[in-house]
Amino acid sequence: MKNIIFLICLTFSLTSITAQEKAPINIILMIGDGMGLNQITAGMYFNGNKTALEDFSSVGLAKTHSSNSLVTDSAASGTAMASGVKTLNGVVGISSKNKKPKSILEISKEKGYQTALIATSSIVHATPASFYAHVVSRKEYENIALQMSTSVVDYFIGGGKKHFNDREDNRNLIKEMSTYDIVSSLSRFDKSTASKIGHFTNRDEPNRILDGRLPLKDAVQSVLNKFDRDQKPFFMMVEGSQIDWGGHSNEIEYVISEFNDFDAAIQTVLDYTLKHPNTLVVVTADHETGGLTIPKGDIKKMRPSVEFSTVGHTASMVPVFAKGPAADTFSGIYDNTLIFNKMLDVLNE
Repeated sequence: MKNIIFLICLTFSLTSITAQEKAPINIILMIGDGMGLNQITAGMYFNGNKTALEDFSSVGLAKTHSSNSLVTDSAASGTAMASGVKTLNGVVGISSKNKKPKSILEISKEKGYQTALIATSSIVHATPASFYAHVVSRKEYENIALQMSTSVVDYFIGGGKKHFNDREDNRNLIKEMSTYDIVSSLSRFDKSTASKIGHFTNRDEPNRILDGRLPLKDAVQSVLNKFDRDQKPFFMMVEGSQIDWGGHSNEIEYVISEFNDFDAAIQTVLDYTLKHPNTLVVVTADHETGGLTIPKGDIKKMRPSVEFSTVGHTASMVPVFAKGPAADTFSGIYDNTLIFNKMLDVLNE
């Protein structure tokens, strides 16, 4: 009898292990817009010489050039990471060969995943748009909003409400988005029981974190709570959008505050993975902004002294951090299009 009970328990344990091994892998892609290595370095030192990125097991470097320039913009780089193709600067979701490939978000949805986009910019900005829209110009905000209104995105949080309800064609896309519960606050987002929820954080572009914007980590936690409720695998893209804007304006306080807001969101995601080890987390950037350098600093105060060399982007490679299932595949030096391919491999396992 004891042997029979032992065999039953052993069979149950092996079955449980096998089921756990075959559990679909959640994917969280986090993009620090304009976040080059020196933005990370400066942010780390200003944050007491620590960053959540130190907990990642794999680090690689991505080449960021677009199809027509060594210096990419967010549209071309976002498209490369979202869909695995190179394109012209300014183009969203359309390859340089005029093809409209499916994004990793759209492919995830086809595989039964839940999907989410969170940005500290408008939700129709170049990077988030790359995951659901196909337009020849990133400036076609109303067209992008129209595509967002019928997209397969389950949860979204970001600015840009005016592109949905204050349009040249006089359409009110928010009223047309009948499958969504469009809420006015994060607390209402948390309370909603709808299967698709959207929260516009601003009529236009959201405020800086320095000016009182709600922390990115709060939005991330709210969406993660929805995924826990749904009990389905998921793909989520989170963008720390305004690191880039601080670089464009050459304001180090702006850069650092936005990086630290993004870093806190990364920590929130890492905390989530402790109870959900079947989650791959990838953190990278679309490009570096500002040509930030750290020529000197105060070792006693751990305070870097920084300089900017441009108000635009640069062609520097950007780091790629990964943790969780298949994290080791993100080490090395490779084109940013391979970030898509590596995530796709995870989906196809």
